[in-house]
Amino acid sequence: MDPSRAFVRDVKRVIVKVGTAVVTRSDGRLAVGRLGSLVEQLQELNVQGYEVILVTSGAVGVGRQRLRYRKLLNSSFADLQKPQVELDGKACAAVGQSGLMALYDALFTQLDVASSQLLVTDNDFKDPEFRNQLSHTVNSLLALRVIPVFNENDAVSTRKAPYEDSSGIFWDNDSLAALLALELKADLLVLLSDVEGLYNGPPSDSKSELIDTYIKEKHDEQITFGDKSRVGRGGMQAKVKAAVCAATQIPVVITSGFTRDNILKVLEGKKVGTLFPTKGMLKEIVASNREISPRDMAVSARDCSRRLQSISSEERKKILLDIANALEANEAKIRAENEADVAAAQQAGYEKALVSRLTLKPGKIASLAKSIRVLANMDDPIGQILKRTEVADGLVLQKTSSPLGVLLIVFESRPDALVQIASLAIRSGNGLLLKGGKEAMRSNTILHKVITGAIPASVGEGLIGLVTSRDEIADLLKLDDVIDLVIPRGSNKLVSQIKASTKIPVLGHADGICHVYIDKSADMSMAKKIVLDAKIDYPAACNAMETLLVHRSLLKSGDIKDIIFELETKGVRIFGGPLASEELSLPKAESFHHEYSSMACTVEFVDDVHAAIDHIHRFGSAHTDCIVTSDDEVADIFLKQVDSAAVFHNASTRFSDGARFGLGAEVGISTGRIHARGPVGVEGLLTTRWILKGSGQVVNGDEGVVYTHKNLPL
Repeated sequence: MDPSRAFVRDVKRVIVKVGTAVVTRSDGRLAVGRLGSLVEQLQELNVQGYEVILVTSGAVGVGRQRLRYRKLLNSSFADLQKPQVELDGKACAAVGQSGLMALYDALFTQLDVASSQLLVTDNDFKDPEFRNQLSHTVNSLLALRVIPVFNENDAVSTRKAPYEDSSGIFWDNDSLAALLALELKADLLVLLSDVEGLYNGPPSDSKSELIDTYIKEKHDEQITFGDKSRVGRGGMQAKVKAAVCAATQIPVVITSGFTRDNILKVLEGKKVGTLFPTKGMLKEIVASNREISPRDMAVSARDCSRRLQSISSEERKKILLDIANALEANEAKIRAENEADVAAAQQAGYEKALVSRLTLKPGKIASLAKSIRVLANMDDPIGQILKRTEVADGLVLQKTSSPLGVLLIVFESRPDALVQIASLAIRSGNGLLLKGGKEAMRSNTILHKVITGAIPASVGEGLIGLVTSRDEIADLLKLDDVIDLVIPRGSNKLVSQIKASTKIPVLGHADGICHVYIDKSADMSMAKKIVLDAKIDYPAACNAMETLLVHRSLLKSGDIKDIIFELETKGVRIFGGPLASEELSLPKAESFHHEYSSMACTVEFVDDVHAAIDHIHRFGSAHTDCIVTSDDEVADIFLKQVDSAAVFHNASTRFSDGARFGLGAEVGISTGRIHARGPVGVEGLLTTRWILKGSGQVVNGDEGVVYTHKNLPL
């Protein structure tokens, strides 16, 4: 869905106006194929629950073609030699209307849809009682899933002629459609034309460009209208006039009635035709379309981060508390957007693991808000004095905590990561640029809007930038002079690509291949509980168990078979290593170095704790690994020798999490060894500065300077 067309999510009642140029062919006959396509689209909208109203032209054109044919049949050769008198337009309308409606009725009936005819004149709308009754009748029809079909009753109109007199409340069917849209409180008006929309030049000119969003102040003076419709009353000029009128209250789209499924595309939020936005929508569109380069975005984040650092600790705390409150207040909107993302992902056939990570489960917003409040109430990490040293008499050096600067976080699937990362960035005083996966676009957009809306103007919304285009990532990765750290959260491929594409330091992990090793001395009841939790609690998480290693002496143990049986009962698919697959008749695992991120895992038997450690170092990802044992000496060997970011004894790997570690939240889990390792909370987003306070001291070749280098109390 194009961001400028996001308003269609709230559309319930839609009016579609089809002109004579669409209804008829160039020879004046009805364009049955186009009408059939139109009716099919309206039927589809009707089935989807939209309230659909059709305003149609074409009666005069159809009637003229029929009367000319009748006149030809009844004329002698001599009659045909005489000057031909133009047929009366009102007579044409009277003859054509019945034929036009008969065709609509037949087409709708074929699709099991009921339609109704409503003929109106401009004089009707001068009567308040008529307008009230019209609204009541239309509402009754729509409640019955009937599609009302409107047309001007040209046969009895008091106008001089259908195509000559433009006086009155409405002057053609375009303006009638606009009037009805306002009168019947429609949510959207679609005007179908014989071209794709409004162009900045003749549509036939290859240099002319389609105007996707009409801005009166910008386009009014630039557009020159050509001739009116070949058969209708107004042409594009009339449509624009009607669209501008209706757009005072509701959005309008002018698009082609010749292109298949254009009405459906409009309601799907695709960027087709020309949008005439309401005044309120225009502000949002202009703001979202305001061009800002990747460098400008990064510079803005840095400037805002410096303003964030300059305010008091209490003010920074208040920003976080306001964000927590805003998330809870907007939970319904957030869940609606997330559900739309999940539905789209399922329809697109994404893997269950990705859909699971994408889903904001019940209680998740409350949980996120709670973690933000915990973070807000932690000691302020910025400007903490870490060390004080007397360098010389009267010369004191302080080592203090300081924000890194600007962070670029690239993450896939999980919209809750956006909230955690944003709150940590604010707490640590850093500017932030976020790029989420396209599958979570709606969720990320609403979350970003809610969070930045809680940031005061004194700091600026530019503190947290949301990158929407994948193309911008390549440009951002070149900005090593502005961006200080990149944290990719996603697949091994994503992390590897980013590391190979930038000079900026990269912090993160490529895989989450976590192990649980059951030693021969393990309490098997405890082991069972830990294994089930590590795999089943949240299989898509990076700290979920992917490989279960078991001491070889337990090969024939009924307890191990019971654990495997329990896993299978819970829906976990079990694969075996060479020994386990042979001894337990399990399907063979393709590779030990594999992150399932789903209800599946690998089981293998090893000789002892040293073999388990070797296996973990060879096939693991240095993320989180656990030993279950009652032997403290064996546990000590495991804890000291396993070279992973987090190593546990008798505890589920699922504890490897910033919130569970008491960090408030995490930007990710680092498997690297430089700067930060394991769950990265506030401390991992800080660096240090040196502050020296003196009283006029100079070096002068160290002459006369007596260095004391004495540690001072904090």
